[in-house]
Amino acid sequence: MAKTVLVTGAGGYIGSVLVPKLLNKGYHVKAIDRFFFGTDKLSSHGNLTLIKEDCRRLTEEHFEDVDAVIDLVAISNDPSGELFQEATYQINHLARANCARLAKQAGVRRYILPSSCSIYGFQDNGVIVDELSPTNPLTTYAKANEQAERDILPLADATFTAVVIRQATVYGYSPRMRFDLAINGMTLGAWEKGDIPLMRDGTQWRPMVHVQDTTDVMCLLLEAEETAINGQIFNVGSDRNNYQLGQLAEEIAEALPIDVTISWYGDPDHRSYRVNFEKIEKTLNWKAKWTAADGALEIYDKLVTGGLVKNEQTITLGWYQELSKWHKIIKECEMYGGIISVG
Repeated sequence: MAKTVLVTGAGGYIGSVLVPKLLNKGYHVKAIDRFFFGTDKLSSHGNLTLIKEDCRRLTEEHFEDVDAVIDLVAISNDPSGELFQEATYQINHLARANCARLAKQAGVRRYILPSSCSIYGFQDNGVIVDELSPTNPLTTYAKANEQAERDILPLADATFTAVVIRQATVYGYSPRMRFDLAINGMTLGAWEKGDIPLMRDGTQWRPMVHVQDTTDVMCLLLEAEETAINGQIFNVGSDRNNYQLGQLAEEIAEALPIDVTISWYGDPDHRSYRVNFEKIEKTLNWKAKWTAADGALEIYDKLVTGGLVKNEQTITLGWYQELSKWHKIIKECEMYGGIISVG
């Protein structure tokens, strides 16, 4: 019988790539999300069950007949984390730790926590961090991820396989597109204005991973031998995708079939970390397939052909702010279950 995988955050940037991939592999999927960005990002499928629920309100019933959990849910990116700090700790840390505990209590065999390389924060020049290196989270988003890791990994035992992946900064096309990610935003700027906006001063190191590559890893972890992954942390990315941001912008500019300039904005970004990815390559015999140039060309082609457009939903923080604004307006105007029409 096909296994059932529960995916939280299923309608998000990564989830809307992962879920179809799981379905194509024959899994049944319980897709849990608030669906802030709509349910249309996931096409209907006979083996797909959409569950509109807040991750902070999960119960053991949600995990009935579930074989594995991929706990993607998160308030994503640093600006959103700083504006919604309390919610970020509730969702990215406490809700995911609770999800893992509920899964274990319900007899789920495997739990995967997609965390972030951002927990390495800032590292001295020349340092290349691996999974045993000290962490240095600088933002609410990174700190909440680290706290989730610390609560979840001790749950691992002979009956419950718990594994953490620290993802590099993700890029590439998704049905729930995000242009607030480095490579995606650079490509959009190049297409719109022939200019790549780059945060000063371009010397900071940042690892990247394509959304297809990181979702491939999640699928791989569903079938990997328990003894190889249980209680383990894996950095997900590749040395080829360790970039200084100035170098990254130059590679994207050279890859695109248009003339592109690079312009600077903002204060220097003090997050800088270069990451070692040998553990996942050796343990799971996995290597990333995509480069930044590949991802930029993928997005550029979709922009040119109209298969991808920038709208209010493609900037995460902006959409959260828009929802919050209209929530307040509607609450103030609503009476008797409606606004113009009432019940």
